[in-house]
Amino acid sequence: MRGLAFLLILTLLVASCSGNKGSVSSMEIKDITPKNHYNLLIVESESCIYCKQLDKDMRENENLKKALMGIDIHRLLYESNAKVRYKLEREEGISQENEVVRMLGVNSFPYLIFYDKDGKIILRIPGYMEPKTFACVADYVKDNQYKRKSLQDYLKDKKCA
Repeated sequence: MRGLAFLLILTLLVASCSGNKGSVSSMEIKDITPKNHYNLLIVESESCIYCKQLDKDMRENENLKKALMGIDIHRLLYESNAKVRYKLEREEGISQENEVVRMLGVNSFPYLIFYDKDGKIILRIPGYMEPKTFACVADYVKDNQYKRKSLQDYLKDKKCA
């Protein structure tokens, strides 16, 4: 009888674990550490309509999709307390998403942070951008123009703003 009870419990346990393939386990840790030469961290809020529009733009706008190629894109949710591994500026470790957001001083959404492979922040942009401007900003970062001129000058020269 004990063997049958054990087998039943084990079956229920396996079934409950395999039924959540789309969700992130509480044991998993989101990783936003830089792996590529350029990375983009998008900080979002659940109630942010501009965050939803930005996400739609990134999925549907072909020019923007092309401009973002070669940039690793990571996301943090302001309201989340899920664990996240990070390396940004001189800080690295594992913390909760909402704590990393506070550490970064983010107070508007969406909030875009471009950073390099060493975690050095290149550019911070609070708020939503139209796809054309966003694509120009991605090119500004990927083409290393941030080392040569201000973003405002670049956008003006490229007629992006």
